[in-house]
Amino acid sequence: MRPAASVDSARSWVMVAAAFAAVFASFGIAYSFGAFLEPMAEEFGAGRGATSTFFALTSLTYFGLGALSGVAVDRYGPRRVLLVGAVALGAGLAATSQAGELWIGLVTYGLGVGIGVACAYVPMVAVVSGWFERRRTLAIGVAVTGIGLGTLTVAPLAAALIDALGWRDTHLVLGAAGAAVLVVCALVVAPPPVTPGPAALTLGEAVRNRDYRRIYLASGLLSVALFVPFVHLPGYAEEAGAERVAAAALVGVIGAASTAGRLVLGVVAARTGALRAFQWCFLTMGASFALWALDGGYGVLVTFAVVLGVGYGGFVALGPAVVAERFGTTRLGGLLGVLYTSAGIGSAVGAPLAGAAVDATGSYAWAIAGCLVLGLAGYLTVLTVGR
Repeated sequence: MRPAASVDSARSWVMVAAAFAAVFASFGIAYSFGAFLEPMAEEFGAGRGATSTFFALTSLTYFGLGALSGVAVDRYGPRRVLLVGAVALGAGLAATSQAGELWIGLVTYGLGVGIGVACAYVPMVAVVSGWFERRRTLAIGVAVTGIGLGTLTVAPLAAALIDALGWRDTHLVLGAAGAAVLVVCALVVAPPPVTPGPAALTLGEAVRNRDYRRIYLASGLLSVALFVPFVHLPGYAEEAGAERVAAAALVGVIGAASTAGRLVLGVVAARTGALRAFQWCFLTMGASFALWALDGGYGVLVTFAVVLGVGYGGFVALGPAVVAERFGTTRLGGLLGVLYTSAGIGSAVGAPLAGAAVDATGSYAWAIAGCLVLGLAGYLTVLTVGR
């Protein structure tokens, strides 16, 4: 066993850097899908609802398999899990680039990117949580800023590459780069030290715990709404007159704002407590959809992306801290992995339903209204945690 003195050490911050890089690459690629939606829909002759299923399957895979990857990192360590993710990400995007039919691309993209993200996110967040005690919230916040910066960087980059190379070759480029990053991270990362303290809840105990179930339900409700903009906001902006790269950049704005949210709300949580700040994030995200509903032009869309992103950043950064505080750290990979299946289910439902609503009505109004209602329902649910 590694000594407890290694916790909060210089080596702990090396793990933060590895986690940052892993989620930068994997989520940057996953959340760039909005840039691919229109060209892929056009080539395959599919509507937004059908093509959005790419993202839905992907998100369902990476959040759903988080339950397995979380248990795997607890049992086998992060290095092997990351290497599996690297192979899946590279091979999946390479296969997608050669797809001749929509269903083939659906399977290869969804499984490849989904497994890649599943093997990067939950395991690395669990590793960082285990390497820290006093500065856990800050460390997680810094690590998961990689999600926001990856989204900020990769989404507009993907749009530019699609214009220059086409969507097929862009998948090849992103697959090779993402796999390389995950391999390097696997060479650096190490399991956290074993520290004394109370054992975490087992998975069976957690699913019987009222607060754990409430957090699960709140996250699921919110996630139905949360991931709709990642898929449909660029298309909405293009219809409103924005150029393709500017439209795709809105997803990057969400990512940039989420980076600020992860860091700022980590500081806020140190004063208010992680749970209270976590609840505030739900309110911010749910209410932000009222801005999208205003239909006020590109400037309003940027404002919406900023507000949503700040709340989203805090949601991602504070969730693991809330779980660690309330349920323990020794089985954190499994606890987080099961919890994130709620986000997988929500994200898998939200984007296709929104796309189908747009195809059926010719308007985004019903999809946006549904996001607003579900986001606020998630906030009301998470308010009951701890009461």
